[in-house]
Parts: sequence; C-alpha cells; structure tokens
Amino acid sequence: MELAELLDIRPGVTAVIGGGGKTTLLRTLGEELSRTHTVLLCTTTKIFPFPDLPCARTAAELERLRREHRLLCAGTEVPDTGKLTAPETSMAALAERFDYVLVEADGAAGRPLKAHAPWEPVVPAEAGQTICVVGASGFGRPIAEAVHRPERYAALAGVPVTAEAAPETEAAVLAAEGLHTKIYVNQVETLWDLADAKSLAALVDCPVLAGSLHRKEYFPCW
Repeated sequence: MELAELLDIRPGVTAVIGGGGKTTLLRTLGEELSRTHTVLLCTTTKIFPFPDLPCARTAAELERLRREHRLLCAGTEVPDTGKLTAPETSMAALAERFDYVLVEADGAAGRPLKAHAPWEPVVPAEAGQTICVVGASGFGRPIAEAVHRPERYAALAGVPVTAEAAPETEAAVLAAEGLHTKIYVNQVETLWDLADAKSLAALVDCPVLAGSLHRKEYFPCW
C-alpha cells in the first residue's frame, strides 16, 4: 500500500503539523495522489516553494496553472525571504478547485519534535483531518536539543527541559495539545526507531503510522 492509502487521505483539505518531515510528507502524498487527481500543496504559515513544481504566486496564476498541471504549489511571496505564505485564494475556494489540498500548518525550525505555542498551529477550518508528524530521531536526545519550543514541551510532559525526549513524553504532549486526528512517525530507520514508534502508538488513542519517507517504507502501528 502507498502512503496516501495507509494514512487514509481523503478528498478535501488535510492539515499537516508537528516536527521533522512535514514538507517531504506533503510532496510524497502529492506525487501519489496526483497520478489520478488534482492536488495543491500550500501553507497557512511559511514554506519555501517546491523547486521542481509549478508554483502559483497569485490567484490569476493559480487559475492558469491548475488547468495545465495535476500537482502544483501555491502561496503569496514573503518579501526578502524566498518563502511563501498562504495563497491569495481562500481555502474554501481552493477546496472547490482541487481534489486534494495539503496544507503545512506550522513550522518546527528543523527539529524532529515540537510543542505548539498558543497561536499554533494554523489549521484551516476546512481541514477534514490533521496529521501530526513526529520525528523518531528526536527520541533519546535531550529535549532542549531535539524539540522546537523545548520549555513548553517539557512543561506539557511534566519533566525538566534537561530530560530526554521519549515516546512517553511525546504521548503526554500530544494528549495535552489534542491537535491531531492521526500521527505519522517519520525517520524510522532502525528496529529501535520502530520500537519507539510502537511504544508511542500504545500510549495514544488515534491511528499511528511509522515509516521512512527517505526509504518509502511504512509500518502501521495500530
């Protein structure tokens, strides 16, 4: 089975939040789904454009490009950064124009794990599901090193910021935030990583898929 089927990605808007691998997850899902459907990749925060995809930076460009391509990205340029923010076209209108809209709804500053500030994530009201990405490479490392917003993560997990991140701390943070409908544990490259993913799955009450986007290998944990 491919990743989109394993994650049960349904038509409409899907939000992706969390740590290491959100952008790669969007691209992987986009490639799979666009074989037979139209797919838009975008953000509600800030991302770099996908360099090898057509990118619509205005509503007019979007209307033109969507007639020529099954897979594209869209967003409004952020001056002097090279990044894109949310598209000019509303999320509701995008959902009408594309079979699938995949939205990166927060940032993690390159860290495999994260806790969310009160104003995060920016999940569209139209989103039918929210996938939280957890980077397995963060487990066994100090929270201060592996986590974006480590102080908040430690407080939610009930441990000192000097503690190591672990499936138990991640489960506590996920439960306290309650932002997701399912979890994808990325960066599963070893049997130890898979064991950590399964430990996390045993502590949460939603579907968990583990895998490696790099290797395109996936392991259901529910």
